[in-house]
Amino acid sequence: MEKGSQTTTAAATTAENSSAFSFISKGWREVRDSADADLQLMKHRANSFKNLAASFDREIENLIQSAAPTFSVPAIRQSSEIDFMKKLQPKISEFRRVYSAPEISRKVMEKWGPRAKLGIDLSRIRSAIVAELDETEDEDMYGIMEFNKFRKGRRLRFTEEGQSGDWEPIQVLKTRLREFEKKSSSGEIFGGFKNSEFVEKVKSSLKAICKEPQESKEVPPLDVPELVAYLVRQSGPFLDQLGVRRDICDKIVESLCSKWKNQFVLRSLAEGESLTVDSDKINDELDLRIASVLQSTGHCYEGGFWTDFRKHDVSDGKRHVAIVTTASLPWMTGTAVNPLFRAAYLAKSAKQNVTLLVPWLCRSDQELVYPNRLTFSSPEEQENYIRNWLEERTGFKADFRISFYPGKFSKERRSIIPAGDTSQFIPSKDADICILEEPEHLNWYHHGKRWTDKFNHVVGIVHTNYLEYIKREKNGALQAFFVKHINNWVTRAYCHKVLRLSAATQDLPKSVICNVHGVNPKFLKIGEKVAEERELGQQAFSKGAYFLGKMVWAKGYRELIDLLAKHENDLDGFKLDVYGNGEDAHEVQSTAKRLNLNLNFLKGRDHADDSLHGYKVFINPSVSDVLCTATAEALAMGKFVVCADHPSNEFFRSFPNCLTYKTSEDFVAKVKEALAKEPQPLTPEQIYNLSWEAATQRFVQYSELDHVLNNEHNPAKVRPNGKLIAKSLSMPNLSEMVDGGLAFAHYCLTGNEVLRLCTGAIPGTRDYDKQHCKDLHLLPPQVENPIYGW
Repeated sequence: MEKGSQTTTAAATTAENSSAFSFISKGWREVRDSADADLQLMKHRANSFKNLAASFDREIENLIQSAAPTFSVPAIRQSSEIDFMKKLQPKISEFRRVYSAPEISRKVMEKWGPRAKLGIDLSRIRSAIVAELDETEDEDMYGIMEFNKFRKGRRLRFTEEGQSGDWEPIQVLKTRLREFEKKSSSGEIFGGFKNSEFVEKVKSSLKAICKEPQESKEVPPLDVPELVAYLVRQSGPFLDQLGVRRDICDKIVESLCSKWKNQFVLRSLAEGESLTVDSDKINDELDLRIASVLQSTGHCYEGGFWTDFRKHDVSDGKRHVAIVTTASLPWMTGTAVNPLFRAAYLAKSAKQNVTLLVPWLCRSDQELVYPNRLTFSSPEEQENYIRNWLEERTGFKADFRISFYPGKFSKERRSIIPAGDTSQFIPSKDADICILEEPEHLNWYHHGKRWTDKFNHVVGIVHTNYLEYIKREKNGALQAFFVKHINNWVTRAYCHKVLRLSAATQDLPKSVICNVHGVNPKFLKIGEKVAEERELGQQAFSKGAYFLGKMVWAKGYRELIDLLAKHENDLDGFKLDVYGNGEDAHEVQSTAKRLNLNLNFLKGRDHADDSLHGYKVFINPSVSDVLCTATAEALAMGKFVVCADHPSNEFFRSFPNCLTYKTSEDFVAKVKEALAKEPQPLTPEQIYNLSWEAATQRFVQYSELDHVLNNEHNPAKVRPNGKLIAKSLSMPNLSEMVDGGLAFAHYCLTGNEVLRLCTGAIPGTRDYDKQHCKDLHLLPPQVENPIYGW
């Protein structure tokens, strides 16, 4: 019985032990599941923290991007705010990078992962179990070993006796994460960055840390580099006369003003502009710096010794444009025809009153200049001839005034030289805008009021390559050297802006290159007629090649004869008709006859004459032209043009019917090509580019006439902080002072009759003579003006 009872007791004990271990295993599974859940929650919280850090970084970037357009603050202050945020952004990025690095995650998981030791004390449970198993030590040995193995793997410490739950570090971390998540979701953390109050505090702090010198009561005085830079920049035209290039002066100014580069970069970054710093920005900043210093002292520059600011006042609301040229119809030359069309198309807009001022020649000079010995007894008679000729070609009646100034014809220079002060023939009430056609020619011997003093804006248009003509004369190189510098002198002294028709002319001060000439509308109509005939299948061109031009050697006749003489055999059977009159006609014809060239010389005629419509090829080998009007007219009529690869023909290269050659062999190939093919019809765009409407638009743009007509010629400069600095009369301009000095020196030299004669002037052209007084109803000229320009 005892043995049976012992067996029953042992079985009961074993069952109890099994129940105990079962309870322990179940409790351990719950603890393990809870730990795993906590670890998953920790991973989730860590990922959430990383996302919040990334969101914070994005909020900082959005704040930087929206700083400039959101707040209307000066550019310098915006740059300071952006600089502050730029410094803050790397810190945030570094924080996010460090705490989201794989090493941090690995260390956390090593500390809190499933293989780590968790500090939970199970000693009390063990004591209770051991006390109950004193009698069954052998049977329970296996379970104890398993428990010890479990104990070695994980040491747990319960917060309350007999209960399992989250341990203290985890509870603290979870509480902090919940609070952080709650704040972030409610916008308490990042909402402040979007609040204007935060930005206002940043701006106020930046303002307190770094005050801008512009906002201070006293403007800082100019330092030595600024003074030297301003002196170098204003001395640019004078240094240009000495051979110092403009780009060298710009580099010197840029090096002296290098301290402004950082300000330009910050300002460009804030405004979203290019970070490049060019010389124009530095020059503008230097001008504004000088003007701000002068304005702070209350100084107002009212002009120098030879500068007069009492100019035309626009009282009637309409501007006045005066066009002064060196030739007039019926002399069919570029300086007579093109200014006439310019006046007509400027007056066509009816936005301004236009006056065309042309030379009046005495009867003896008219017989030398005008074709077929055509003469006029009065200016009114010649004016009627000019208006009739213009109306026949434009198709409309132009509303502009034609005035005359006295001139004399020079046989040696083959040009008309003004006599007396030409500027006095424009009334002071109309002295607003002046266009000088051939400014160097008009001012070589000009002895009178300075154009830029009398007019608000003076534009010079260079028509002729005088250096090329002079080089062909005796001692041409020496003469060209002096004429080059004289041209620089007079254009600087008497013009605000200079337009060069092509790069074939010399590089003059204040000049830009632009073709501001158009084609007579009559030639465009001829071209349209030719295109219609070709569409109908009719033969538009029944003749071969021709050349038209004033018969002087410099107009391309020398080049033409040399090319034909060199390739007479290559161009066997080629016949060329030549139209022209001129001083060298006899010599040109005798030379061609001596060389046995197949040239047919005919009298000169208008390029629009019916007898010239049937030619298919126009040949122009001239390299002395600036922009050949005959070439443009031939292209407008739909013909082929064979011309030299020269800067004077740059504008025409875009037309498919213009064939340019570089060598004499290439000339032969282009002539044969033109004779064998048919020219292409002009497109509407090409027709417009040749028209006077397009030429007038280019002229208004490149001469800055649009700004002048809109009263924007000298606008006030705007500082980065929004202040206006009017530059015009607040600061002395050394360049204007130098130009005024050059004009004064030129006035003194041209007043000496001996110096005038030594330099090639016509005797008696310092003042107009009695015959001019009679023809133009003028008073006798004064003996001498006591003061320059007044």
